[in-house]
Amino acid sequence: MQNDESGRHKIEAPVWTEELIERRRQRNRAIAWTLVAFIVLFFVVTIVKLGGNVANRPF
Repeated sequence: MQNDESGRHKIEAPVWTEELIERRRQRNRAIAWTLVAFIVLFFVVTIVKLGGNVANRPF
């Protein structure tokens, strides 16, 4: 951090290189796949707990 004329701290913006952008994309993909897997897991557990007769219930 640097001080400007008024004595306040000035924060420099990060420089985004291609490597940093690619690492961020990979991290976002990993988070997305983990979220999808978590949703599928909840769906499968719900179907298993409901049992096989869920389609044969009366309306």
